[in-house]
Amino acid sequence: MIERPRARRYPFAASIDLVDMTSEIETREQTTDLSVFGCQVTAQKTLIAGTKVRLRIIHRGAIFAAQGLIVSVRRSTMGVVFSKMEQKDQAVLEKWLAEARDTHERTTRAR
Repeated sequence: MIERPRARRYPFAASIDLVDMTSEIETREQTTDLSVFGCQVTAQKTLIAGTKVRLRIIHRGAIFAAQGLIVSVRRSTMGVVFSKMEQKDQAVLEKWLAEARDTHERTTRAR
């Protein structure tokens, strides 16, 4: 079965810190896209699907923090679903998505 994203994903490159909530092992990776529900991450060492994580994305001086779940793993990428976040983090996510949407629309119109 192929998983389909529940919301529009936008290209989004930023550092992401992932902490396995069981082992407390932390890794720093890169996001490749972002949606209201989660993100895609390129990883040198992937975690297994079902791993609960704390995550922190740092982009242009702003920080988004949440709890999440690794829902898919393929080669060197992981799909992460956001499961819990504070209101202030929701606001940061919405701002980034608005910026990514605007950039995407400008790029699409320019073609």
